[in-house]
Amino acid sequence: MADSSPDTDELLRQVETGDRGAEDQLFARHRDRLRRMVAVRMAPRLSRRIDPSDVVQEALASASAQLPAYLRNRPLPFYPWLRQITWHVLVDSYRTHVVAEKRTLHSERDLAFPDHSSVLLVERIVGHDPSPSDELLREELESRVHAAIAQLGPRDREILVMRDLEQMHVGEIAAVLRISESAVKMRRLRAIRRLRKLLDA
Repeated sequence: MADSSPDTDELLRQVETGDRGAEDQLFARHRDRLRRMVAVRMAPRLSRRIDPSDVVQEALASASAQLPAYLRNRPLPFYPWLRQITWHVLVDSYRTHVVAEKRTLHSERDLAFPDHSSVLLVERIVGHDPSPSDELLREELESRVHAAIAQLGPRDREILVMRDLEQMHVGEIAAVLRISESAVKMRRLRAIRRLRKLLDA
């Protein structure tokens, strides 16, 4: 059965006319995608303190407040804009729950925001094999894939995460990274080839 619900552009038009129900539909349409993005990016230390749904809920509340300004300017396509807000909420949550505690306990400075995406990329590439006899081979392969991913440039690694874990469309990735769609495709292909070359070596 075909999906007869309004698409994002139609919902935005309805929101502009003051339809609050359309706004609720608009955010509900993207809630699962945002939750997947947060789950991919959330550091284990943070996930022990808050749920990805909490981050998404806070992000959607912030987006609702900013929506009139977005409708006037439309600086990005809607989902990349919504994702950007969610990313900032996630980073703020990490600073609040993890970095502040580390600084209090250890006086550490300039702590980078880690994400869980490299681990998930390894799992996606290696796959899951329940056989205990292959466990050592799997561990070795995981180690090699981790090392190969670490050798990718940050932007190439980010494109793999966005496309293969977040399942973003090429146009959305291009909007977030402010590059062309052809550049996204080229970088992703290059990253995959580089991974294969490193693993073959």
